[in-house]
This record gives sequence, structure tokens and C-alpha cells, in this order.
Amino acid sequence: MRILLTGIAGFIGSHVADALAGRGHEIIGLDALLPEAHATGKPPQWTRDHRLVVGDVRDPDLLSGLLRGVDVVCHQAAVVGHGLDPSDAPRYAGHNDYGTAVLLAAMHDAGVRRLVLASSMVVYGEGRYACAEHGEVRPGARRPADVAAGRFEPPCPWCGAQLRWLTVPEDAPLDPRSLYAASKVAQEHLAAAWARQTGGTVWALRYHNVYGARMPRDTPYSGVAALFRSALERGEAPTVLEDGRQRRDFVHVRDVAEANALAVEARPAEDGALVAVNICSGQPHTVGELATELAAASDLVCLCVVGDADVEEVATGENGVLTGLEPGGVIAIHSTVHPKTCHALAKRAAAQGVSVIDAPVSGGAPAVTERRLLVMVGGDADVVERCRPVFES
Repeated sequence: MRILLTGIAGFIGSHVADALAGRGHEIIGLDALLPEAHATGKPPQWTRDHRLVVGDVRDPDLLSGLLRGVDVVCHQAAVVGHGLDPSDAPRYAGHNDYGTAVLLAAMHDAGVRRLVLASSMVVYGEGRYACAEHGEVRPGARRPADVAAGRFEPPCPWCGAQLRWLTVPEDAPLDPRSLYAASKVAQEHLAAAWARQTGGTVWALRYHNVYGARMPRDTPYSGVAALFRSALERGEAPTVLEDGRQRRDFVHVRDVAEANALAVEARPAEDGALVAVNICSGQPHTVGELATELAAASDLVCLCVVGDADVEEVATGENGVLTGLEPGGVIAIHSTVHPKTCHALAKRAAAQGVSVIDAPVSGGAPAVTERRLLVMVGGDADVVERCRPVFES
């Protein structure tokens, strides 16, 4: 088949291109090479084996020519990440939503009736939870006071009790809680309306946390796996925020590419409809567990979680950081905790040949932005000197 693949130069799009070409399909690649993903403005080397047209999906004249003879459109192009603040809203809406609208209109004009759309699990919001008394509930937004006090999991909105997390099926309510999430929901709604009006078909592939080769570098728009990987490549430790118990489903990019190839080749059972599919491993893990796995490749792990109990859980709990660190490794505790907690952890870590240093920080977000964050370090002098370049950075 002849396929128009948008976002071909990106992390996921490039792997989709490789998978489709490997199955013998003809690919026309389109990419705007946005600076957030392509700092040099030049096509990455992995696009060399594919036909790449540098252009904007919001250009109807360009799309009109590219869509001639196309059987399926695989739409990966998007501005990704959760954004920094509301000033990002026009960018998300412009590229993701207006861009999709222009593409759908061009597909209608060209008579192309099949679309594979890259969506995201962020459309579900906080996820799915159950209360022992009230059954399945939809938690509200986290309150700043709870976060400040180290209460990171949402409580039952009816009784305030602790909730049990559940996996999220495709028919779960959509509850976007970021600019990016809102733009992905809007994409799905636009595509569903297009399908009903034209009799076309749409696969909406809701990616969970994708990792693998060609991940974007350390930017505000990168996912947690990319941020951890970038830290390790700089010789720094992956930094675990909050209590490290945030659950994510990590799926390899090759599996995501395979899912796209299958969607390209398989028509949904019903014309005129959008069919959503979760693209995931089906085995969620905590962010702390991810850090633990990566810790095996690192000499230093920095803990920025809140409170003594959280430090103990992330460091020494089941699948904690200590299970991944090799002898000679270091745990730096940036949290403000009781000295007894540090001493107890240091004693336990020493049995594995791992050092612990107490390194609370002062200054908050403004100091980070201005590069004047104060790090107060206590511990073995030789270990502190080993870690000094990281703290000074």
C-alpha cells in the first residue's frame, strides 16, 4: 500500500517508517522538523532510507499533492509533552488540532478514507481508581496542600479514603488534564466526526509511556524514561520526584511501530467509526522501579522524594534503588529527613558496599532556574568529592 506518514523524522514516526518499509509498503514521509524535536533543523540520519518531504501538515496545497494515490494516512506528527504553562496552548492547538483538521479536510478532498491516528493515554487524566466503600470513582485534581504534605495519591472524592488503582480500558471516560491531553482528545473528536461524515475508518492508538532508541533528549517535553536516560548519559543520576510510586505502563517503541503497521493493514470492523486501542505492555510499573532498573547503570542515584517514609520506600522497599545499585554506588538524599533515617539507610546500604550522603537542598524552583540552588552535603569526604561535579552542575 501507499502510505502518507506524518512525523516521519520523529522518535516514534521513524520506527513506524522502518516497520512499514520492512513489510513492503511505499512510504511518503512528511515532517516539519520542529526545533523542539530537531534542534539542528536537519533531517536525522535515520530518515535516509525513506522519502522525506520537509513541510507543514497545516499546508493544504502541499497535502493535496502528497495524498494522490495514497491508501492510508498514518498521522504521527504532533507537539508532545505536557507543556510548561498556558502560553503553550496556541502551539498545541495550532499543530495538533488545526493541523489534524487541515489533514482531514485534505483527505476528504483526495478521497482517502483510512486514518491511523497517534493518540495518547493522557486522554484518561488521572486514570481509574476504586474505593473499598464506593466502588469505582473518578478522583478530582490533586490539591496543592496534599502535594505539599506528601499526600500524592488522590483520595476518594466521597469519603476521603485511600484508593486502589485499576487498569484503564478504552471505554473509560476521557478527562484531559493538560494542554497536550486536551489537544489529543480534540484530535480524536475531529477524526471521529470526519469518519462519520465520510464513512471512513480511524484507528486511534493511545500510546502509553514509549521508550527506546531515538528517544528525544532532555527537554521540558520529554517523558520520564527519556529524562532518566538523558541524566545517565550525562553521567548524572536519575532524579525521582515525589514518592516514586507513580504508576506508568512502559512500552518499547518497536512494539508501538508494530501496532501501527498492523493498524495500517487491518480495517476496523465498522465503517464510519473511530476505534481506540491502548498501546501498552499491560504490566504497569512505578517510576521508582524504573529508576531502580536504571540505577544498575549508574554510580549515583539522587532522591528528591518527600518525607522519611518515602525515602525509605524508594531506597529500601521492594524493587527499591538498593536492589539495582552495584557496590561502590552512592545514594544522595536531597529530601529534608531526620538524621536517624539517613543513619539507618547508610548502615543498610553499607552492607551492600553502597554509600549514602545527606544532601538537602534549599532555594526551590526559583533557585533552580537561576542556577543558585544551595546543596548542603554531609557524609564521607571522599564520597562527597566524587559527587561534587554533579552537585555543582
